[in-house]
Amino acid sequence: MGSATREALASSKEALAALGAGADLATADGLFAAGRAIGGSSHLSAALSDPAADAGAKRTVVERIFGSQLSAQALGLLQTVVSGRWSSEADLLAGIEELGLRAASISAGAQGDIEAELFEFGKLVSSNHELELALSSKLGSSAAKGALAASLLAGKASPQTVSIVGQLVQQPRDRRIGELLRYASGIVADQQGLAVATVTAAAPIEASQLQRLERHLATAYGRQVKINQVIDPAVVGGLRVQLGDDVIDGSLAARLNDLRLQLAG
Repeated sequence: MGSATREALASSKEALAALGAGADLATADGLFAAGRAIGGSSHLSAALSDPAADAGAKRTVVERIFGSQLSAQALGLLQTVVSGRWSSEADLLAGIEELGLRAASISAGAQGDIEAELFEFGKLVSSNHELELALSSKLGSSAAKGALAASLLAGKASPQTVSIVGQLVQQPRDRRIGELLRYASGIVADQQGLAVATVTAAAPIEASQLQRLERHLATAYGRQVKINQVIDPAVVGGLRVQLGDDVIDGSLAARLNDLRLQLAG
């Protein structure tokens, strides 16, 4: 991420924070829809991400195109986003999406558990190759993939999760569904002041062990950590812990693989 994008994203997040509870689900939905529209037009995305273009002019373009479609909160945030100096068109689209994810997280309130719902949906998709293909294929229409995701989540997840998954499958931007869900989960958790760790083991881990691991990771990363547990017999023994881009692999399978590589060398 370039310095220009970091500054633009920071300003956008400040604008979102200033809304407080005013950031509702309609705000998130509006940002998602606008991001898809911008991403679907190479001319528009190029114009709005051009760092040399006048910020006021870009705000006017957004007002003219989206003024009648978005809530006041979503429109104001979108205008703030395009006023920034983004390093690339891809960064602009990522910024709009992240702001939408954070708005969805805020709208769910303290009682929402979007991250857990995204995790469960990820397990469902990864266990069904045909479903994963249907949601990831470039051949299907975006609307059809959004409708499929909504039907799978109907009655099983919050409106926020339905909105987020709909956005991810309709605008994947060359990301696989598993990567998309992990990314969204991380943003949602970060908005709530949490970090999410995925712990993979050959068998279920005792609650007391998970609590100790949570405390250890919280100390190491300086924030409360929530653990999602994945059971995979291939791990053989030990644990594999992934938190963001960090991976700690203490499994027997990993050690055996390292040994094989050393012997092969």
